[in-house]
Amino acid sequence: VQLQASGGGLVQPGESLRLSCQVSGFRLDGGAVAWFRQAPGRTREGVSCIDESDGATYYADSVKGRFTISSDNAENTVYLQMNRLKPEDTAVYYCAAVRSNLHLWFSMHSYDYWGQGTLVTVSS
Repeated sequence: VQLQASGGGLVQPGESLRLSCQVSGFRLDGGAVAWFRQAPGRTREGVSCIDESDGATYYADSVKGRFTISSDNAENTVYLQMNRLKPEDTAVYYCAAVRSNLHLWFSMHSYDYWGQGTLVTVSS
């Protein structure tokens, strides 16, 4: 199983980015994929998750209304559309996946597979 995260970059406050997580090795159906982020000097935190078993989506309070998670099962890819970015969104973003039976979406321990991370920098 491999997760390939991409789409990070340098943007100004208020701008948008879309991250992609290409999953290979298992089908997304029935599993869950999440995005976590880790800023310098801080612990890794859950940002958003999509549970393909029932279509439920979850967001951290800090990104609700600005970020949207979606999936394309034909491409086996999960996206994170990030709008109205703020400097505090600066971090390395990681995608993570579990084949089935998602527990606590915001807990790193709920996921078996991790991507390599993509850097998002929001700065003027």
